Amino acid sequence: MGSGQVTDWQGKHVTVAGLGVSGVPAARVLHARGAVVTVVNDGDDARAREQAAELEALGVTVRLGDGATLPEGTELIVTAPGWKPDKPLFQAARAAGIEIWGDVELAWRLRGPGAAPWLAVTGTNGKTTTVQMLASILKAAGLRTAAVGNIGVSLLDAVLGDEEYDVLAVELSSYQLHWAPSLRAHSATVLNLAPDHLDWHGSMEAYAKDKGRIYEGNRVACVYNVADKLTEELVREADVEEGCRAVGFTLGTPGRSQLGVVDGILVDRAFVENRQKNAQELAEVADVNPPAPHNIANALAAAALARAFGVPPTAVRDGLRAFTPDAHRIAHVADVDGVAYVDDSKATNTHAAEASLASYESIVWIAGGLAKGATFDELVAKSAKRLRGVVLIGADRALIRDALARHAPEVPVVDLDRTDTGAMLAAVQEARRLAVAGDTVLLAPACASMDMFANYNKRGDAFAQAVRELGA
Repeated sequence: MGSGQVTDWQGKHVTVAGLGVSGVPAARVLHARGAVVTVVNDGDDARAREQAAELEALGVTVRLGDGATLPEGTELIVTAPGWKPDKPLFQAARAAGIEIWGDVELAWRLRGPGAAPWLAVTGTNGKTTTVQMLASILKAAGLRTAAVGNIGVSLLDAVLGDEEYDVLAVELSSYQLHWAPSLRAHSATVLNLAPDHLDWHGSMEAYAKDKGRIYEGNRVACVYNVADKLTEELVREADVEEGCRAVGFTLGTPGRSQLGVVDGILVDRAFVENRQKNAQELAEVADVNPPAPHNIANALAAAALARAFGVPPTAVRDGLRAFTPDAHRIAHVADVDGVAYVDDSKATNTHAAEASLASYESIVWIAGGLAKGATFDELVAKSAKRLRGVVLIGADRALIRDALARHAPEVPVVDLDRTDTGAMLAAVQEARRLAVAGDTVLLAPACASMDMFANYNKRGDAFAQAVRELGA
């Protein structure tokens, strides 16, 4: 099928792997274009049966409880992003020379002529915030845009809907990039890289390589993190269009072709005349909400992509001022007896927790949950001097306790041997006991939530509720 647009789907046998958020719209879209669609799905639960019934009513074939066998006559597979590359279905497809696309690849191929260019964002942490900041800046410049992709708004809907866009702010996960071989963004960034999803990718090298695909074929700017050498290496390795530039962002004073911070001002030395001598003021650090170091980095990356698209400096300032972060991302819940309580339940891995811990001077840290194979020595060693006390919850808390014993033996630790939902109230009460006026009690678990809570939102809600009970 090559890497161009596919115009004629009539009679093409396409297998869609997985129902869910991306599989159902993909099956509908392909069926509407005349393809012969078969959906295969590992699970066979009530939700899957409900989705299957909807698709079967349209004339789509659905096979539940068998996601391993390649349907006869398959000419293309379109997969949900989460399906692992080593699945038997994909091994069979590769052996038969059948292409495998993800939902992002499908959306890319289905764009019409003159479609809106994509400004693309990936990274281990900060993707959603950066994409939302970018969309806010683009809107402030009067452009028709939307934050789409891994953020919950389907790219297929954005590409095929009636709404006309000037440009799209696109969040992409490493899974989505793995299955998107022909994607070519206008400009893109890898915000940072830390070990994550290694069970899926197989190695850190494979994970980084999939993230780096976002730079392939960029036209105007490859935006990288000066503090994260890996992101710069990925830019070097990328095959980009002639004239595409490498643009760095830094929390320090920017060099040429960089954005950075000078005396509390976000400045641009990349998209200005005579960048040897000139810098353009974009916004104040105070315009970034919240102005934590890693979030200023997010703002600089968003600003760099917007500037690559030709947005004026005032739009950067206005867009950052208009932006409000999603819940559970370093959200200040309340002050009780001079102690600040902050919910960063979204810090579900060590890299995110490290950024969170770096935002405060004296911390009582609430941590723990499902470690997903992570180790905690580096995180604890880097953060030890900021810790006044630690309260541990969740299934894998012993891993953090052991790291604390090795790298912060003098820090008092409360180990709550509970995984019931009431444990959060107990954790907040213990944290209050350890904290003194001027401290921050920080929920930044460095772990996933599913051992105790449905998701990180529910965990953050439980924390906020417990804090309100203290205040009352």
